Amino acid sequence: MTDMPHNDRYVFDFAEGNKELKDLLGGKGANLAEMTRLALPVPPGFTIATTACREYLATGDVPAGLDDEIGEHLSRLERVMGRTLGDPDDPLLVSVRSGGKFSMPGMMETILDIGLNDRSVHGLAKRSGDDHFAWDSYRRLLQMYARTVLEVPDELLQAALAPQYAEWDVTTPEELPAAAIERACGALQGVIAEYSGCPFPQDPREQLDLAIRAVFRSWSTPRATLYRRQEHIPDDLGTAVTVMAMVFGNRGADSGTGVAFTRDPASGAVGVYGDYLQDAQGEDVVAGVRNTFPLAALESIDPDSYARLLSAMSTLERHYRDLCDVEFTIERGRLWILQTRVGKRTPAAAFTIATQLVDEGLITLDEALLRVNGSQLGKLMFPRFDRGHDVPVLARGVAASPGAAVGAAAFDSVAAQRLASSGQRVILVRRETNPDDLPGMVASIGILTTRGGKTSHAAVVARGMGKTCVCGVDTLQVDPLARRAVASDGTVIEEGDLLSLDGLAGLVYRGEVPVVPSPVVEYFESGAVPEGADDLVHAVDRVLRHADKRRSLEVHANADTPDDAARARRFGAEGIGLCRTEHMFLGERRALVEQLILAEGPAAQQAALDRLLPLQRDDFAGIFRAMDGQPVTIRLIDPPLHEFLPDLTELSVRTALDEAAGRVAKETTRLLGAVRRMHENNPMLGLRGVRLGIVIPGLFALQTRAIAEAAALVAAEGLTVRPEIMVPLVASEQEMTFVRRELEQVLTEVAAETGRDLAARIGTMIEVPRAALDAGPIARTADFFSFGTNDLTQLTWAFSRDDVEASFFPRYLDAGVFAVSPFESIDRIGVGRLVELAVAEGRAANPDLVIGVCGEHGGDPDSIGFFAAAGLDYVSCSPFRIPVARLEAGRAAVAADSDISDTR
Repeated sequence: MTDMPHNDRYVFDFAEGNKELKDLLGGKGANLAEMTRLALPVPPGFTIATTACREYLATGDVPAGLDDEIGEHLSRLERVMGRTLGDPDDPLLVSVRSGGKFSMPGMMETILDIGLNDRSVHGLAKRSGDDHFAWDSYRRLLQMYARTVLEVPDELLQAALAPQYAEWDVTTPEELPAAAIERACGALQGVIAEYSGCPFPQDPREQLDLAIRAVFRSWSTPRATLYRRQEHIPDDLGTAVTVMAMVFGNRGADSGTGVAFTRDPASGAVGVYGDYLQDAQGEDVVAGVRNTFPLAALESIDPDSYARLLSAMSTLERHYRDLCDVEFTIERGRLWILQTRVGKRTPAAAFTIATQLVDEGLITLDEALLRVNGSQLGKLMFPRFDRGHDVPVLARGVAASPGAAVGAAAFDSVAAQRLASSGQRVILVRRETNPDDLPGMVASIGILTTRGGKTSHAAVVARGMGKTCVCGVDTLQVDPLARRAVASDGTVIEEGDLLSLDGLAGLVYRGEVPVVPSPVVEYFESGAVPEGADDLVHAVDRVLRHADKRRSLEVHANADTPDDAARARRFGAEGIGLCRTEHMFLGERRALVEQLILAEGPAAQQAALDRLLPLQRDDFAGIFRAMDGQPVTIRLIDPPLHEFLPDLTELSVRTALDEAAGRVAKETTRLLGAVRRMHENNPMLGLRGVRLGIVIPGLFALQTRAIAEAAALVAAEGLTVRPEIMVPLVASEQEMTFVRRELEQVLTEVAAETGRDLAARIGTMIEVPRAALDAGPIARTADFFSFGTNDLTQLTWAFSRDDVEASFFPRYLDAGVFAVSPFESIDRIGVGRLVELAVAEGRAANPDLVIGVCGEHGGDPDSIGFFAAAGLDYVSCSPFRIPVARLEAGRAAVAADSDISDTR
């Protein structure tokens, strides 16, 4: 399909668009257009483009000509429907809904029943023959208009309804008789007039125009902004607005509304999934204020509508070639499809559905690989509850989003954020969630609601975030004011008490349930799919094996011990990309390094080196054995000196106290003098890395000898050893040349001593911006580069990670200065540019240069695609992130080698 002309237009009828125009029409508008093309029963309407929203947000007013365009399309809609907006005798009513390019469930605004006023409500009652329906529709409009257009606090609106609730002893407005709802509408209009200073508008077109502007503004609400930041959705896209003729699910027992999924969004299982409410509007289902029926119940309630719905769902799934989320309304036995989108799903469902669709011939394995991602795979590696535990079940509900979550109960968003900021894991407990709860949902690891089902706000948002969720726990009575919940057996849960949520079984436990490794981790540990493995493990195995076939980017591991190396290999590592030798000098060995640093004269230095040599040799031999045949890159020691010396302040105080007591030891005085001489105001930028190796003769030679002797020892055992020696913190060609000469001399000596040729590569870590800028000359004396993106990020941005992440980073993220922390995902503009420059100039000087990355970004799903495109040979990451890196490397290869696009 080709794009329709739109340079001078802002409004498009549903019949004019298609699903490829999400940038212009938003996801909702594009999908409504596509369903219209498929001849599905979509109420007629039109879409106002995202371009209008962007102009409104930039200027504070709608673009010139928009109101006229809306008028033209509204007139066309009135002709199609045979009714006029707000006609006193037979009013056309419309809904106004937001719809950005990417789904943001519940984050922006919707207003229903626009066109009702003090006159047309009587016409609707007469035409429908149902006073209750007409007045309840008016009540909905007044509440939505007050909240969305005028931002009237909800507590004022609830206070206006409270007298009627008390008089009729009910808890929801739908339960009121028509006369009571009519009085409630008068009370709501009084609140609107008092709060805003002007009455509720009686002109239907004014209602429509103000509603459209309010939906535009809802793009910038704090909750929408927070959701976009959480989901990495750009802030500059804007929202489209759909205007659709109203259809009503609240017309009696032969009407209703629901949300359906073509497959289970929690597990991926094929079947009929969703929720249905008789005599209700769509907002009632999503809000979760009423517990719903399972969708399958519709078959006995209205078999004809049920059959038509299943047919429409099948059409949509085959057309979009994916799980579809469908919102529908039945009005007096007639089915209407109000919305569809590619449904949000759990990580487990994502892998299962992708392979199902391959087996059904709807997508290829390449497309399946693009349908999942490393973040989802990482979440599948979280532990699950031990089924053999004896913790009693506190309550049961709907299994809305799987996972095992243990945390402290919090009864509102403020409490959840407070507990989380103190380092606690949190379970947010609510009757139902709404968009204002988003900050608490983000802060929590699990969500529990006493109302709602699998399609409630809590369930949809939790699945999108990959958080555990149990909904509809109606045996638990929540009192948010008292900050407590009471179970049916009388058990009381106070704020801060531990709860455990099993999102796969829909179970709630009081206290902590023990966890066991996930089946996906057990699969990685075993190296093969175990007998009796479930569909998820088979799906992960199949997709990951395909990723391995497609990728050219190797995946190595950051591992410092033989155990870490062995685990990395089981998880699929193709080498060790970073072995940090300074970690081998901690604990009891720290004193030996201290002796080396403080040694006076060559004899004392050599004595300290002699004590360290066998320890280092044994370390390296164990790693070489674990990685038989695979490269092992060993970084020579790179700590700031202060990590191996006593703290200057503490040592000074201790010495002063000893002097005052007349018991100063000669050794303490000597140590204090040495620490003062070596003290640095900023040790992270001082005597470390290659500088330490040059200043302390023999240190790098010791480590190189240990590497070489370990390699000779393991090779003599019949194993294949591929050592690579990495010089840290190099910033100039001269440093690299100086150190390389020393390392090569040691390798030659050990080869002569052992009779074994040691073909060890010598390279450097590129972690100083100057090294990236001087990459060509450095590459002439290096066999490989490995980007240390942790330090490269610190030095490029001129801040210390340890200092800034807890100080100004939160403000930067809140203000949008950072979309994501540059330590979490590679800064492509700054740090990424240095990487690209060093790759190009390094390879130009040395075509055989091997290049990798060993910073934390090497395991970040969003960064791996960048490294693949930049031409790196491998990424290196912690052992548990290796499967994620393998998957993302495969995805990067498919994305680069094909023209597959998301046409769903």
